[in-house]
Amino acid sequence: AAPATPAASAPSTPAPAAPKAAAAAAPTPAAPAAPAAPAAADAGARTETRVPMTRLRKRIAERLKASQNTNALLTTYNEVDMSNLMDLRNQFKDAFLEKHGAKLGFMSAFVKASATALKDIPSVNATIFDNEETVYYDYVDISVAVGTPKGLVTPVLRDVQTMNFADIEKEIASLGKQARDGTLAIDQLAGGTFTISNGGVYGSLLSSPIVNPPQSAILGMHGIQKRPVVGPNDSIVVRPMMYIALTYDHRLIDGREAVTFLRRIKDIVENPVRLVLDL
Repeated sequence: AAPATPAASAPSTPAPAAPKAAAAAAPTPAAPAAPAAPAAADAGARTETRVPMTRLRKRIAERLKASQNTNALLTTYNEVDMSNLMDLRNQFKDAFLEKHGAKLGFMSAFVKASATALKDIPSVNATIFDNEETVYYDYVDISVAVGTPKGLVTPVLRDVQTMNFADIEKEIASLGKQARDGTLAIDQLAGGTFTISNGGVYGSLLSSPIVNPPQSAILGMHGIQKRPVVGPNDSIVVRPMMYIALTYDHRLIDGREAVTFLRRIKDIVENPVRLVLDL
């Protein structure tokens, strides 16, 4: 018998792979860490902050330094008994406000006194031009220093020699408001033949103001303080006194003229009737 033929074996097929486990979820990026709280400053820490200077502050710095570098600055002082001017103000301030719509202050008296003194002492109302000529002005334009949050500005009262007390007080109030609101025009700041600065509104008792170039002089007003002074018959009386200062360019104004000018201011303010009688 023929030998049995072995049965053909089916080709072996690899068993299907077991299904893969679900891929692990991709890791979620960690949230950025919160910024660390700034460490509390030590009680004795020394810090500093630098901020750019404003254009106005730069301009003020340039002009004041130029004044010191160019002018031969000297200051003379005097004091004023404010009794008569204060009595005049207290007597008429309500009627003045009712008629003119402006408060009667001390600045108008000093402005008018300055206008009179500038006419009497022309060299104080003058300037040096190009170190070659002296320019004398036949008008009086007074710059009034006004402090603002951004710095000091000096708007100009034009033709003060033609203004009365009401005109001056109204114009000062208007210029002061515009200065604080930042609405002054350039032409309101330009020019000026003389400047008045009142440090007394901030409590200053005495100072030496710096001339506002190209002007040749500046009057400094200060706080009013009651002090004992020698009165009639050598009696000692208490009076409301104010120190006043005149800083001037000694290249143009001699000491005699400066002292005479300041004395003229003193005489007028102490006897304001002089303004009425043109004395």
